[in-house]
Amino acid sequence: MNKKNVLLLLFSVVLVSGQIARANNIQISNISLTGQNTTSDFTMVQFDLTWANSWRVNSGPSNWDAAWVFVKYRVGSGPWLHAFLDNSGHNTGSGTAASIAPGLLNTANVFNATTNPAMGAFVHRSGNGAGTFTQTGLQLRWNYGANGVADDAVITVQVFAIEMVNVPQGSFLVGGGNEGQRLTRANSLNNTSFQITATAPTIQGRSSSSSATNLGATGSIDLSGTTTAALATGYPTGFNAFYSMKYEITQGQYRDFLNTLTRTQQANRVATNITAGTTTVTNRFVMSNTSTLSARNGIRCDATIDANNPVTFYCDLNNNGTGNEAADGEWIACNWLSWQDGAAYMDWAGLRPMTELEFEKACRGPLAPVDGEYAWGTPSITGSLYTITGAGTSTEGINTNYSSTAGNAVTSSTWGAIGPLRVGVFAANTNNSGRITSGATYYGIMEMSGNVTERAVTLGNVAGRSYTGLHGNGSLFTDGSANVDFWPGINGNSNPNSANTAFGGTIGVTNAAGSGNRGGSANQTTQARVSDRVSANSNSDIRASNFGCRGVRSTQ
Repeated sequence: MNKKNVLLLLFSVVLVSGQIARANNIQISNISLTGQNTTSDFTMVQFDLTWANSWRVNSGPSNWDAAWVFVKYRVGSGPWLHAFLDNSGHNTGSGTAASIAPGLLNTANVFNATTNPAMGAFVHRSGNGAGTFTQTGLQLRWNYGANGVADDAVITVQVFAIEMVNVPQGSFLVGGGNEGQRLTRANSLNNTSFQITATAPTIQGRSSSSSATNLGATGSIDLSGTTTAALATGYPTGFNAFYSMKYEITQGQYRDFLNTLTRTQQANRVATNITAGTTTVTNRFVMSNTSTLSARNGIRCDATIDANNPVTFYCDLNNNGTGNEAADGEWIACNWLSWQDGAAYMDWAGLRPMTELEFEKACRGPLAPVDGEYAWGTPSITGSLYTITGAGTSTEGINTNYSSTAGNAVTSSTWGAIGPLRVGVFAANTNNSGRITSGATYYGIMEMSGNVTERAVTLGNVAGRSYTGLHGNGSLFTDGSANVDFWPGINGNSNPNSANTAFGGTIGVTNAAGSGNRGGSANQTTQARVSDRVSANSNSDIRASNFGCRGVRSTQ
């Protein structure tokens, strides 16, 4: 993710400042506010946007990559808030032929008083092509009046960009294969895959007496015999088009997220005790709650902090006390994330959790399942151990022999339990351009097998099946928890399935009921297989060295 800050008076620029923070080459620069309309209370947020290895194709996967761009602002020294963009009226600027598609809040989401603002916008190629995407003078219309901002307010703006990949609409197959626990046709006792269509499947216990038209599983599910359960209306089955983050959340992205929160919110989104009143920190590596680097997570804070103000976090993988240097690991996948941490990030960014059906669609696409396959479509994985090069830098890579049949992934067989590597580490190697050798999914999504575990909404219990696919609204509860209705782990006061304040809910996503793990990690190899569901119903709310996260978003 890339972000940059700019401090402005809406009528005139008073100061431009900030720093670049990259996530695998995406960059934002030259931010300004222009074209203020005080009658309709909007202004244009203008900036330049670029990232490498962009594409759009109309054959094969027939998809494209994109940047999810959203804006945060604060008035004076107040808290950071999410900017409400317009549903239209944006300008692409000049450069690569591009399109802008606003990403709307859900109509059913009641957390904002406005009708249905855009939480951000997808920027992508408008025609076929490949290579570096570069756009100058791109403008997003910010309806600052809808945010309650005065015409003459002094504000600071941050613009964030996350690389995404389009997963097109269409039927696909889940399960099958020889994995110990997998999805299957409910009446099948011989590992038959199941087709997901436009009609949401009924979930049923696996039995020879079950229906051939229902979806079952060989394990990690609360149904048995011929018992059935329905998915909630709106449950994302993967049939409809959606965008997935191209990479897992990086340490730089999570650092930037933490640095927009209040002190109370920060205290609940890290493992180290930094609650109000704390001024001395021993365990400065805040995600692992340790005084020394653990499993390659370099997010830390200073030893002495203010008693009440927000803490400033930085990346310091080389542990020299100077933050955010070239080799400080901000491009490494962020581990030590609990489900609650990942949900908070996704809510803050206007994204949402993926379901395990979407996970399999994103990996396999429309292709038939292959026994024991990984995200790159074969059951073979590189057998030799990797040697790291350029550790912690934006070009961190590995030395290994590439094979046209054995895919690359950060797992226990290739890397061990040392910790995650840089996102996109294999695709960036100049010897490594194919799906198998780069470890990419059918659609070009990276590290869906290995690196850090993918956290997905499970089909295996009621809490998971209650998920309705609402998007994040850009804001968190005061304790730093995600606040979106029916997300796994939500705890409303009067309605246990809702954080909706209409039901008296003031407690957000504070547990992990309804969540599961997919895709393996640096600590695992067998669980990195696409159909493996051993941990799909784990409901684990701990922070672990192999736990990360990746958000998705439905298309509008």
